[in-house]
Amino acid sequence: MSGEEAEIGIIGGTGVYDPEILEDIREVKVYTPYGPTSDLVTLGTYKGRKIAFIPRHGKGHKIPPHLINYRANIWALKSLGVKRIIAPSAVGSLREHMEPGDIVIPDQFIDRTKARPSTFYEGQQVCHISTADPFCPELRRLAVESAKRLGFKVHDGGTYVCIEGPRFSTRAESKMFRAWGADIIGMTLVPECVLAREAEICYVTVATVTDYDVWAEKPVSGAEVIETLQKNIGKVKRLLLDLIPTIPTERTCFCKDALKEALY
Repeated sequence: MSGEEAEIGIIGGTGVYDPEILEDIREVKVYTPYGPTSDLVTLGTYKGRKIAFIPRHGKGHKIPPHLINYRANIWALKSLGVKRIIAPSAVGSLREHMEPGDIVIPDQFIDRTKARPSTFYEGQQVCHISTADPFCPELRRLAVESAKRLGFKVHDGGTYVCIEGPRFSTRAESKMFRAWGADIIGMTLVPECVLAREAEICYVTVATVTDYDVWAEKPVSGAEVIETLQKNIGKVKRLLLDLIPTIPTERTCFCKDALKEALY
């Protein structure tokens, strides 16, 4: 790899498996110190921008959230030259006003995962990365602007609680997360966004609400999530097509310097 194969990475979440928006595509296998990536990485272009695409759960949605090799995925994108990551994901809503079909661009997270390797630094050097503001402010702003430009109902900000999975929450847990101030719930954000910060890659998640979590007194089913997501997958693709050309080539955010005061 030349290290300059791509500048923007897309990590496709539930329902986003096919990099059909790209031209001149080719698939590459990236070997990482952390084992295999979720799938082959697809390289291509869109309006002159070099893109790398990884399906987070693998093609055909074969990898459950708690077994995704997040370190391998982020390491692979970094090795290909990626500076920014757009990460679509499916989430449940913990708020009445965040309805199925809405898009949320969160600005905070609560980590409730349990057994996932969450750092690249496990030996010779200690890294205390700051996640006070875990998402790139520039990418967040551009994503919100794109959604508004397209006429989508979008929520600018919100707290994503990330659970271990693969099970859905109990009613008690769901009500507790609401009491904590969480707005949406999912299973894949952490440690993905933390590893991106350690790699000094800008990161934003585009969260599509598929259902109300069980606080709403209606059990969540996987079939319901997929059905709603399929109805809204076109929104995510349209947003990506609109967002990518607006991303400047030069970075002015703090993400690029995240390690400056983090290494000990």
